[in-house]
Amino acid sequence: MATQSTSVPKTPKVKANSVTDSTHPMTDKLQETLHSSVDKLAGTASVAEENLRDTASASAENMAARQRLAKQKWQASSIRKYAVENPVAAAGIAFAAGMFLTSILRKR
Repeated sequence: MATQSTSVPKTPKVKANSVTDSTHPMTDKLQETLHSSVDKLAGTASVAEENLRDTASASAENMAARQRLAKQKWQASSIRKYAVENPVAAAGIAFAAGMFLTSILRKR
């Protein structure tokens, strides 16, 4: 028995994304354009990510500083001192204030 050999068309050899001896010029041009676009997009995304991280870090530091300041003010507050010394009266005042606001804001 004899074996038959089939002929398969050979494609041009391309080395590491370089275009050499191409038979598809439009595809190669499109590929080059897309690679360029992806590279630009990656650079822009990198800058945007860095800016976002910097802004988030600064915001977190700002919020922590504001929280510390609010805690310091609350610790020194005369309202806190009154609420600690008279908890029942403070609860009654809070309840009355809530009822007053509810009656003002209620739709008639």
